[in-house]
Amino acid sequence: MEWSEELAGGLLQAAPDAILVIDAGRIVLINERAEQLYGWRRAELEGQTVEVLLTDHARTLLAERKRLMQESSPGSIGTVCTTARRKDGTEFPCESSTTIIVTPQGRLAVAVVRDITERLNAETEKARLRAEAQAHRSQRLESLGQLAGGIAHDFNNMLGVILNYANFVIEEAESADPDASMIAADAKQVVKAGQRGTDLTHQLLAFARREVVRPMPLDLNALIAGVRELICRTLGDHIRLILRLEPGLPAVNCDPAQIEQLLVHLALNARDAMPAGGNVVIDTGRLDDEVRLRITDTGRGMPTDVLERAFEPFYTTKGSPESTGLGLATVYGIVTQAGGEVGITSEVGLGTTVTVLLPGGAELAPEEDPAERPETGGRGETLLVVEDEDALRDVAGRILTGAGYRVICAEGGPQALDLAGRHDGEIDLLVSDVVMPGMLGNELAERLTGVRPGTRVLYMSGYAHPVLASEGTLQEGVTLLEKPFTATDLLTAVRKRLDN
Repeated sequence: MEWSEELAGGLLQAAPDAILVIDAGRIVLINERAEQLYGWRRAELEGQTVEVLLTDHARTLLAERKRLMQESSPGSIGTVCTTARRKDGTEFPCESSTTIIVTPQGRLAVAVVRDITERLNAETEKARLRAEAQAHRSQRLESLGQLAGGIAHDFNNMLGVILNYANFVIEEAESADPDASMIAADAKQVVKAGQRGTDLTHQLLAFARREVVRPMPLDLNALIAGVRELICRTLGDHIRLILRLEPGLPAVNCDPAQIEQLLVHLALNARDAMPAGGNVVIDTGRLDDEVRLRITDTGRGMPTDVLERAFEPFYTTKGSPESTGLGLATVYGIVTQAGGEVGITSEVGLGTTVTVLLPGGAELAPEEDPAERPETGGRGETLLVVEDEDALRDVAGRILTGAGYRVICAEGGPQALDLAGRHDGEIDLLVSDVVMPGMLGNELAERLTGVRPGTRVLYMSGYAHPVLASEGTLQEGVTLLEKPFTATDLLTAVRKRLDN
């Protein structure tokens, strides 16, 4: 045929893709690349119906393609990704683009077919590498989290000793003659440094997902509105805060203190990224069953290498000695512990956006009237205080004895059980560390209350993992005083546990 010879010219044969010319469903011409791709010689394939090259999946598209070939005007009728079959029966993924042309010999369809096996393999390999990198990152963060939790446990014990002895010095100095005022002032600086150390350990524990979480049904919009002034003070006068809060969002089940901490950390990051001023936008919305919290700044943004490590603890590009590199790591820990997801996008010169997704659907509880400040003094009750850190055990004993309690001190579980067995009277309250060598606090409590069912239990710990549920919340019936604690914290917790 004259048109066959014309179409079979050099341009057709030089094409890098397989080309098939189809007339009323039958193949009338193929190029050399089509012979190579399908495994058919030209003489074998020409004259056969196009179905000989189709897989079962491709046949599901055939009726619609035939309709388009018959009804469409000349020109392209689109591209589809499907599968094709070779002469030997093997199948391969392909991309097929079809164009309708009108020739003196009639209306023809020209299909350009490309094997996309390599492209799909490359995409699969990229996805595998991304998943592998994510798994390595999660493993690295988990290892760092375990290390951080262990450090925080020991550090909290030391801080408890430092803070309380510094407060003893302040009390004694302020009750003495005026010449001792300098001693009190110096001790207050020690307390100030200790409080900063306390904040640091809380950040470590939040990142490590070892922080004690006290979730409650929470109106996220109301919380953001309530801390607006705090965020504004954190940002400074040179940065404008814009709130765009979508009404009617479902409640989330989160620890309000942790969400406030998250907002402050992100505000600090935004402030440091905009030394010359700019805007911070906090907006909320709903995404299916999740509540979205998004914080965007117009700062200098992050390059790719920094962005990839943004959530790693102790990683910082800030020159300030005050920077610990725990801000975004803390945000990551808070969100994941709440069962949510957090992501970050950034572009140099355009700013940064942190997006948090939290599970929605919690039921808001009715507001309660604030309780009056509880009494903290003792009434002669007997307390068994168990703490393996000598100095901290002495501090707790001194505070409690001074408040009117009878105190029995033990350095660990075995000694505590021995002292309790030799004590004739009641033991009203066990005040025990959680993580101790030889016997954990919850094992001690179980054994002691087994023989003294009237004894109540108050745990104290800066690393309470053994008494936490999987979500980081306290197990049912568990009361915990977090370290480092002040005298007021300890006395309030003891009185409340005894009275309730």
